[in-house]
Formats: sequence, C-alpha cells, structure tokens
Amino acid sequence: MATMTMTQDNHDETVKDGIVLIDFWAEWCGPCKRFGPVFEKVSEANEDATFAKVDTEDQQVLAAKYGVRSIPTLVIYRDGIPLFSQPGALPEATLTSLLKEVRELDMDQAREQYEAQKKEAGRA
Repeated sequence: MATMTMTQDNHDETVKDGIVLIDFWAEWCGPCKRFGPVFEKVSEANEDATFAKVDTEDQQVLAAKYGVRSIPTLVIYRDGIPLFSQPGALPEATLTSLLKEVRELDMDQAREQYEAQKKEAGRA
C-alpha cells in the first residue's frame, strides 16, 4: 500500500483501526526528504499497515495537536491507541523493527496501560 495523506478531516477515522504509522514532514525539511523514501519503501513491503503523511505546513492544527516541534516525527497507532512518538529520521531496519514490535504487542495489556494513563492525566 502506498502512503496516504492525512488531514484533520480524516485523522480520527484513519487511526481508529489497525496499525497506522504517521510521518509528520515538510517540503523544506532535509531530514524529511531523506526519510520519505524509507517510509515509502517500508509501506510497500507492509500492506497490512496504513502509512500516512502529514504535511506540517498544510496541517498546522494537526501537528500542534501532537505537539510536533521537530520533523520528521513518527507516530505509531494500533487499534486507536498511540504507542510510539519520536522525532528524527529512522533507518529502514529500525522502522521495520518498530513495526514488528507493534504487531507483536499484547493489545489487552496496552489498552489497560493506556486507560490507566488517561485516568492519571485526568487527575493531574
């Protein structure tokens, strides 16, 4: 599956099911230009996951929602739960390894931890 463009309008529907990798990028960003082909190559080899790109210049509200301060930034969801967020261009082997870890994750445990974190954040 090739990458898709993510916007504020399709964000919620996109991240709610399955594995979703989001690349926050901008046209002027050198590291983004180096990471883009890696992201595209891994997307073509992993058709069971959704690979989405967010142009931070066009989607400033969405980038702000994630607190993106440095690009590229990679965010990974599984079944509506954000599991990973990190700035910086990743090598292909690292991106592939992260995807493998997300596939193997015990989602019952991840849901419990996510709900606990939301409750804790609500008390703060």
